[in-house]
Amino acid sequence: MSEDILFKLTHVTKVFGIGDKQVKAIDDVSLEIRKGEIFGIIGMSGAGKSTLVRTLNGLEKVSGGTVFFEGQSLNEMKGREIRKARQSMGMIFQGFNLMKQKDALRNVELPMKISGIGKKERRQRALEMIRTVGLEEKVKAYPSELSGGQKQRLAIARALTMRPKVLLCDEATSALDPKITLEILNLLQDINIRTGITIIIITHEMDVIEKICSRVAIIDNGKLSETGEVTQIFTNPQSLATKRLVFPSKETEMPFDMTDRRCLRIVFDGHSARETIICNLVEETGEKINILAANTKSVAGQGFGQMIIELPDRKEGGEKVLEYFRKHGVHAEEIGEEE
Repeated sequence: MSEDILFKLTHVTKVFGIGDKQVKAIDDVSLEIRKGEIFGIIGMSGAGKSTLVRTLNGLEKVSGGTVFFEGQSLNEMKGREIRKARQSMGMIFQGFNLMKQKDALRNVELPMKISGIGKKERRQRALEMIRTVGLEEKVKAYPSELSGGQKQRLAIARALTMRPKVLLCDEATSALDPKITLEILNLLQDINIRTGITIIIITHEMDVIEKICSRVAIIDNGKLSETGEVTQIFTNPQSLATKRLVFPSKETEMPFDMTDRRCLRIVFDGHSARETIICNLVEETGEKINILAANTKSVAGQGFGQMIIELPDRKEGGEKVLEYFRKHGVHAEEIGEEE
């Protein structure tokens, strides 16, 4: 196994229940997560992504296949060995999981206290991590005195105190408003850049993946639907499950009958978004198109967008438009009424 691979999953399956009541939460998933990257795992509610992340830290024993962590099989680890591996994995949750009766400092110290780290060292390390997340003025504050964003910052500080090799973030921003979500994502990205720690983001929100992840795995009904670079997944999604996440219906919903209409979805990457593609289309082909819907967003720091257009009625005209986009390297695909 390559030294730059932190996690490797080979044909991982997780089954709950017995007999006729068996449910496959994870079904034959194989993927690799590299050291130092921000990797996203996304799927709709019930897709199996949270179960998948619990196999990464050994909280769920797999029913089949193997989970490797730094080249070692988690399946075969027991007792002290599995506990040591888990100490290398910080966890951040949607519900923060802070102790209400403890102030910020003691909350951050708690994992180190449980691990037997001396008072002086854990105090020093806790204060360092609290400074890292920008909560120096809240050292003595209790969770009830903190905002949602501050609670999540504190949870991040606590996760970092054991100096983990990876942060597992399970829906860590789902309970936060968009502004605070962006602040937390920026903080995680900054920590990744400064420390090189691997970060795994588990979410059902494509916006979260687009903002900070370099690669992503799409989970659908327990199966790995697609995996790859975020920019590639966004510009050229292959599976229906991925298309539903990348192009949610609320953004591309057609308020009219698409019967007998020939429509095209165009996806602009960071380069083509800066060019006058549509104006040049009319000049170069002489064909006119009808723009039905459009939006833009930032993916991995680049401007991306999509547009739904109606092709000319004439088959020859439609083919000229399609050929124009292919010639200029713009991803375009025909869409049907079912989308």
